[in-house]
Amino acid sequence: MTRWTPDPTFYPSPRDAAGAPAEQLAYIAAFDRSAGQPDAIAVVDTDPVSATYGAVVGWTELPHTGDELHHFGWNACSSALCPTAPHPHVERRYLIVPGLRSSRIYVLDTKDDPRNPVLVKEIPAEELAGKAGYSRPHTIHCGPDGIYVSALGGGSSDGPGGIAVLDHTTFEVRGAWESDRGDQYLAYDFWWHLTRDVLVSSEWGTPSMIEDGLVPELLLGRKYGHRLHFWDLAKRSLVQTVDLGDQYQMTLELRPAHDPRKEYGFLGVVTSVEDLSASVWVWHRGDDGQFAVTKVIDVAAEPADAEALPPALQPFGAVPPLITDIDLSVDDRFLYVSCWGTGELKQFDVSDPFHPVQTGSVRLGGVVGRVAHPSFPDERLAGGPQMVEVSRDGSRVYVTNSLYGSWDDQFYPDGVGAWLAKIDVDTERGGMTLDPNFFPHGDEFRGRRVHQVRLQGGDASSDSYCFP
Repeated sequence: MTRWTPDPTFYPSPRDAAGAPAEQLAYIAAFDRSAGQPDAIAVVDTDPVSATYGAVVGWTELPHTGDELHHFGWNACSSALCPTAPHPHVERRYLIVPGLRSSRIYVLDTKDDPRNPVLVKEIPAEELAGKAGYSRPHTIHCGPDGIYVSALGGGSSDGPGGIAVLDHTTFEVRGAWESDRGDQYLAYDFWWHLTRDVLVSSEWGTPSMIEDGLVPELLLGRKYGHRLHFWDLAKRSLVQTVDLGDQYQMTLELRPAHDPRKEYGFLGVVTSVEDLSASVWVWHRGDDGQFAVTKVIDVAAEPADAEALPPALQPFGAVPPLITDIDLSVDDRFLYVSCWGTGELKQFDVSDPFHPVQTGSVRLGGVVGRVAHPSFPDERLAGGPQMVEVSRDGSRVYVTNSLYGSWDDQFYPDGVGAWLAKIDVDTERGGMTLDPNFFPHGDEFRGRRVHQVRLQGGDASSDSYCFP
């Protein structure tokens, strides 16, 4: 009799994950802004002793055009080891890949040939709308009881957005997750504290608010998301909403502490309409049992000559940082903050989450700076560090440069290009250094722009844990 053992890339605790072998491959969402070619998942070699290190070594095109691949994730992860998980025999095998514009969801199998994922299932937009009442699938998280998918739009209307659940095994759409959403309408990211039965969700905007670019009237009218929602995970009901203040527009990325004994996490806010600054906040449980949200990082706008700015920014005479992604190392020590407008990735020591200390900074691209990569010093880069992913051991950080097609065009109207950079981290003292030997860019991505990165075997924003 063969004894069953769990997937070796499932880790009971954050410490186990941090001690696991390094990733050998990175999977990258690559999309064609013109919708003339199919989008693809690019596979990049991340093994530093490999002859193809830093090169695109795999390429899986999807069957349609116009999907705009954005975020994607694993079908299963370390949460499958939680005591409440009803599916202990699942494995980290499939990439769940939504098209943000098309509302299709693809399932890619990486098991037999990790460098060449194979499309095994397509969930049409009509199924997502019909069974869950949602469209514009955005973020994927592997939960202990299913695959959770956030969605920005309603199935037959602009909103509300919310969360759909897919079956772990069949990938069928089970339905909408929420049983009582209260007044929640806008959606974006979500995460959880599994051992506390808490789910947290954030806000961006409905499809009509984002798909054609940032709408100045909506921004100045303070209509984009500025709230954080706290849910009873077991009952699937909204318990509490915290409004940060409507000057804080676009409460986007959420990163909870990995330690399951902790009940705090970080939230990135894209901009303040009062001074174009960006900010990072911490949610935490107060003495009264209610959640509070506290601002802990402010990043100021950088003055610039109007003629150096794109038309959207010329009236302001400054470049907003635009915090469009954050990521927290698995040991909960370092927080990485992408300032896509100024072209900077910041590193903070958040050992004390209420008093972050900046410990590193790297600049690439930027609306005005156009800072080059050290391996190609003559190439002025567009875009900036945008999606950021951290290896399980915290020693490597990967960043890509595209935000969202129509928004790229507003802030980088002469073209955003495509690049993926790797940054080496001093995990003892903090600090970051660009790897000069790792910079796939331009034609290597076959005319596509690149967005989210997922690492083979998991990464800092893939997994959640139930054991300390």
